[in-house]
Amino acid sequence: QVQLVESGGGLVQTGGSLRLSCAASGRTFNNYVMGWFRQAPGKEREVVARISWSGGRIYYADSVKGRFTISRDNAKNSVYLQMNSLKPDDTAVYYCAAGPSIASVGSYWGQGTQVTVSS
Repeated sequence: QVQLVESGGGLVQTGGSLRLSCAASGRTFNNYVMGWFRQAPGKEREVVARISWSGGRIYYADSVKGRFTISRDNAKNSVYLQMNSLKPDDTAVYYCAAGPSIASVGSYWGQGTQVTVSS
């Protein structure tokens, strides 16, 4: 089992920045693909970014490219999402996820953290 706990959400104005953190515990963190997903009201959950266990392979959704940065610190069992130039469309509950492969990155989920961007 892997337990994931997110933090860092909040209310920010358009153009502002937030940094989300996700602390993992349980099974070997280093071998897992980590990801950030989000779900806005009335919409399906969507992937925001993913990062391989080594950090060498990173994926971003088109909607966040150039604004968001995913990173991980395996020594601290943590993954981060730096979000800059935030827009109202970024408002959502953000979830940390983990899995042994890209296809199964949704094997484990955190409880979510709310990000609200005001216009």
